Amino acid sequence: MISSEVLTSYIRKAMPDAAVSVTDRTGTMDHLMVRVVSAAFTGKNLLDRHRMIYQALDEPMKDGRIHALEIKAETTDGS
Repeated sequence: MISSEVLTSYIRKAMPDAAVSVTDRTGTMDHLMVRVVSAAFTGKNLLDRHRMIYQALDEPMKDGRIHALEIKAETTDGS
């Protein structure tokens, strides 16, 4: 289990400008949906954006605090 605050801090270490929202999909805080809005995604395709988020969350993914993750990654201009 991981709190939304801790998850947000992992993402903001990699993308300091990120606006992060976290939704618990099952009530167990290990199946999550995250929406990340960051200028760091500008010029990046969807796969690269997801890789950036997975890299930021590498530790909690590996230690099992996050079991499943749905990602929405958008630039600050909405693309």
